[in-house]
Amino acid sequence: MEHRLTSFAEFWPFYLGEHRHPLNRTLHFVGSSLGLVCWIGFLSTFNYWLIPLGLLLGYGCAWIGHFFIEKNKPASFTYPLWSFLADWRMWFCMLTGRINAELKRAKVL
Repeated sequence: MEHRLTSFAEFWPFYLGEHRHPLNRTLHFVGSSLGLVCWIGFLSTFNYWLIPLGLLLGYGCAWIGHFFIEKNKPASFTYPLWSFLADWRMWFCMLTGRINAELKRAKVL
């Protein structure tokens, strides 16, 4: 039986371990950024097609990274809310140059 993670603090190192490859992390960053642009576009224009486009771009980039680069199952399949939160935390860490410190702290690097 697989151990079920019970807190975000426990989930975060697991999440980073599922994103070991820099190209996968880059695809997540690009996809999340494009999704954010779509969300901002929706809020400024109320063009509802931007919502599914943002989801498609965000999750599409991430899932390409998992299926073809990491060759693992996206954590969003098992932990959707924590994965969403962790993706934005990883995005912010990448944006601010702190991702390597987080990976080292989680013993991924």
